[in-house]
Amino acid sequence: MIRVLVVDDQYLIRAGLVALLRAAPGVEVVGEAADGEEAVACAAHTRPDVILMDIRMPGMDGTTATERILAEAVGRAPESPSGKPALPRVLVLTTFDLDEYVYAALRAGASGFLLKDTGPQRLLEAITAVANGDMLFAPSVTRRLIESYVQRAEPVPDTPAALEALTAREREVLQLTARGLSNTKIAEQLYISEATVKTHLNRTMTKLDLGSRAQAVVIAYETGLVVPGSSAG
Repeated sequence: MIRVLVVDDQYLIRAGLVALLRAAPGVEVVGEAADGEEAVACAAHTRPDVILMDIRMPGMDGTTATERILAEAVGRAPESPSGKPALPRVLVLTTFDLDEYVYAALRAGASGFLLKDTGPQRLLEAITAVANGDMLFAPSVTRRLIESYVQRAEPVPDTPAALEALTAREREVLQLTARGLSNTKIAEQLYISEATVKTHLNRTMTKLDLGSRAQAVVIAYETGLVVPGSSAG
């Protein structure tokens, strides 16, 4: 059972999401919140697996709420088999597919985003994917969003130093991930198993102290490991 917290300041949208999720098999709605502050409190109380997080809300916005929720969860969550805390997964809800708040949320540790016109089946698939540790949007969409962001933004000064902690293979896997390849395609290109790809990505995120695959993609672009406009080959 996937435990979901729904956060949106618009009552009708929130109520619609809650009704849809309550009718879906394998999903339990553990709470709902109308703003960021309520979301932080509700997440601490209900310990959801996935949080559907609106971004533009009065008071505390979704980005700040995401940072607070994940930071507080680190201190209390039991460790996963990989040795890192088992944190809730945050799916950003937004009206626009190129929204500066979305990029900020990815930096904060969100696992991806949904547009508010997403269909019911896609929403349920996304929740399942994120609950299983994946990013919810397609690799091609990831590449388009990150490249669009990097082309407009100044480099971030506190980016981890040149990825020096990574092995050559870890850098290679990170590079292909940032270029938009799925784990399956990376495995095929490098002649390794999907499980090995996941292991390399998990070690990369641990070494760079990253909370999600989305953050790993951002780091790859910011450090110059991948140049905007480059292809996956």
